[in-house]
Amino acid sequence: MSLPQTVPTADALPSARTSASTVSSLLQDISTIGRDASRGGYSRPVFSSAETDLRSWFIEQAERRGLDVHTDHNGIIWAWWDTSAGTRRDAVATGSHLDSVPGGGAYDGPLGVASALVAVDILKARGLRPRRPLVIAVFPEEEGSRFGVACLGSRLLTGELDPDKARRLKDPDGNTYADVAAANGQDPRLIGADYKALQQLGLFVELHVEQGRGLIDLNQPVAIGSSILGHGRWKLSVSGQGNHAGTTLMAGRKDPMIAAAKIMVSIRDTARKYRDARATVGRVQPVPGGTNVIASRVDLWIDVRHPDDSVTAALVEAIRLNSGMFAAEEGCLASLTTESLSPTVHFDGGLRDRLQELLPAAPVLDTGAGHDAGVLGGHVPTAMLFVRNPTGVSHSPDELVEDWDAEEGAVALADSLAGLLGKARTIV
Repeated sequence: MSLPQTVPTADALPSARTSASTVSSLLQDISTIGRDASRGGYSRPVFSSAETDLRSWFIEQAERRGLDVHTDHNGIIWAWWDTSAGTRRDAVATGSHLDSVPGGGAYDGPLGVASALVAVDILKARGLRPRRPLVIAVFPEEEGSRFGVACLGSRLLTGELDPDKARRLKDPDGNTYADVAAANGQDPRLIGADYKALQQLGLFVELHVEQGRGLIDLNQPVAIGSSILGHGRWKLSVSGQGNHAGTTLMAGRKDPMIAAAKIMVSIRDTARKYRDARATVGRVQPVPGGTNVIASRVDLWIDVRHPDDSVTAALVEAIRLNSGMFAAEEGCLASLTTESLSPTVHFDGGLRDRLQELLPAAPVLDTGAGHDAGVLGGHVPTAMLFVRNPTGVSHSPDELVEDWDAEEGAVALADSLAGLLGKARTIV
């Protein structure tokens, strides 16, 4: 599904109670950027023309609202609503990301960014002047769709990703992160932990489309997040012997593609033995990849998730052992390397309880999807708000948020931010 071509009038939407801006109109503004004609949906990898266009759009929108905008050395955009004192510490932060998975939906990331902008409109329309600074953050490469490491921007910010490793990361075309960043105006020598920026943050609340069916079944538009399942990405390389497809007899082959096929089925079967586990092979790359060539190597990228980190570790170890066995059956070798690993995150209990006070009708749900809020959670108190997705589908063109729910989400975010900003002066 795509974004609707007509936007409801402001008086028909929840945000009209306090602001003329709507989330749906902002999303409509960017609805043509990064459309993927072959996959459907949107493809907006980091540093692509689509993603950079979206970044320019956000900067323009933030400056239009009088926010002070700058982009740091990790590519994170910060848009500040300063207090009259002008001191940037103990800030209330919100925001999300603008990049997407290949052929992704319209809402994963941009919904949180657009909602943050509308929340600022709502607070200003209410005449509030916070005594605590508010900042909107836009994080790059949250999906990891280009360089393979999810939440790359927030991992660099927090020091959870080694800068040298980040600089060496390669995209599918063999371009390094360092080279691509430099070509896009960043100095890759400067990437890395920014504890000064972290010390400016008092807490972070990320709004995101729900990537599941919890709110559908509860018939609620907005939920409060409780936790993120532990998850990671692994690269499995199966090495065999490349050869000619027509001259090599079947009995004499060392074909890594056959081993990879067995391994993929075994990954599914192994994951089914662990309650609540998820294991996915989402990308397969044969080398050299010719139709009439027996591959010399096949690379698989595996996503594994479970709420118990010890179960995640056990499942990955089972995958490693089984992969070695199935590779050996075909005269091949298998090696497994970790690309990223995030333990289960439980959002700050005090912040969650405060959001429940501010949004008493909102249920509390966990999520199996990773987010920048999860990475930041080890450094500042974090929380999440989820907005209903009537399809229950995400990372797909079928992802959807109804206009009414999008505006309800922005109002819920504004109400949350107003409460978290502490005592605020009403301008009369």
